[in-house]
Amino acid sequence: MTSEWLFDRLQEFEQTPALIWQGASYTYGHLLEACRHWQQLLQEKEIRPGEVVALCGDFSKGTVALFLALLANQNTIVPQMAEGLAERQSALETACVSAIFEFDQADGWHLSRRTPAGSHPLLQKLSQQGEAGLILFSSGSTGDPKAALHSLPRMLNKFSQKRFSGYRTLTFLRLEHIGGINVFLSALCNGGTLIPIRERSAEATCRAIAEHQVALLPTTPTFLNMLLISRAYERYDLSSLKIITHGSEPMPPATIRALQTALPHVHLKQAYGLTELGVLSTHSHKNDSQWLKIGGEQVEMKVVDDTLWIRTDFAMQGYLNFPSPFDDEGWFNTGDTVVVQDGYMRILGRASEIINVGGEKVFPAEVEDVILQMENIREVAVHGMGNPVMGNLVVARVELIQPEDADDLEDRVRAYCRTRLASYKIPAVVQIAAGTVYGGRFKKMRGNSPLAAHSSQD
Repeated sequence: MTSEWLFDRLQEFEQTPALIWQGASYTYGHLLEACRHWQQLLQEKEIRPGEVVALCGDFSKGTVALFLALLANQNTIVPQMAEGLAERQSALETACVSAIFEFDQADGWHLSRRTPAGSHPLLQKLSQQGEAGLILFSSGSTGDPKAALHSLPRMLNKFSQKRFSGYRTLTFLRLEHIGGINVFLSALCNGGTLIPIRERSAEATCRAIAEHQVALLPTTPTFLNMLLISRAYERYDLSSLKIITHGSEPMPPATIRALQTALPHVHLKQAYGLTELGVLSTHSHKNDSQWLKIGGEQVEMKVVDDTLWIRTDFAMQGYLNFPSPFDDEGWFNTGDTVVVQDGYMRILGRASEIINVGGEKVFPAEVEDVILQMENIREVAVHGMGNPVMGNLVVARVELIQPEDADDLEDRVRAYCRTRLASYKIPAVVQIAAGTVYGGRFKKMRGNSPLAAHSSQD
């Protein structure tokens, strides 16, 4: 399986802007020229087909062109930010990386070499097939990060048919995120224009949307809540914005309603993707609905014991550091608990995050949605804490807008929840987070955390 068709497609868009970076516009013709330069450099540096190459840096002319050159050279690419994962050396070893390209903010680059301890059968198989690869690490929110190996030509195949005219797209999600990869490849295959931003704040995002007439913003519910609290959308002309896609975690209904009020002209589209499967096609029931259909060509689904299972030709080849998660028939357990109604599906949350309180199930997202409607709450993450009597207690870790006494906050949260939630869902413990309750991917970190520094029960 090859990806030659992609470069023919990019040539069709030769005069179309592909990237607006640091105030300069680069066409697809510029991008292809830069790609050819990188291909020559890869030969000069003796980076051979089949080698695993780490690409460290954010979206830029250099990183995008090098990505394409590595694809053409049949390398396996490991996207990482310059600061990398917390255990970067371990990640490089797991991925069997032999070359590292690091980019600075001015697009300057440095190449370093390393000798991996060995290879992996999945990498060897991909190389023997003459296919470029992609290694993405899971966020590690439920344990050690998993290294998922994808076939890039197979991943690209779902974009082979042009489905729409390319949008001006803000690259909020980074290259090491499956959502960021999906945005990147979808934009390229449809002649879109990528608008990278260095600072992922509400202010910088709204400024970039207004300045560059951005039409598509792919992001996370956590960031959208930040955007609403900042009210940055009131300070900029966001009339160009047509679509906001959101994924990674369930969107609280309160956030959906607030977004509709703040940005009534924008269509909200729920995305669904996993590091192991890629981003799948979705269709929302309504603009304000959590109900959606997931599927598309070459995608099958089933629900077993309220858990979503998926089988698709676009799935990864396997993990490099964990056993295969696929069953004998190729089905993947997503770990997402869902309810199905009239052909539509609502995702309640991760099965691993369900809190069992005296035999009753509590979904963190439901409790978070209620607390987010309170005053002085910037963000909240809910998790369970073991208890010898009840099995677990509900714990709410709260990020405040203004300082507040911990005891007063706990009383206020419990009183507010008492009229809106069943008694077993009311937080028994309320903690004030010392920092943010989300990670670098703008996804909530549920579970015990050092950020939970202040508790009314301390």
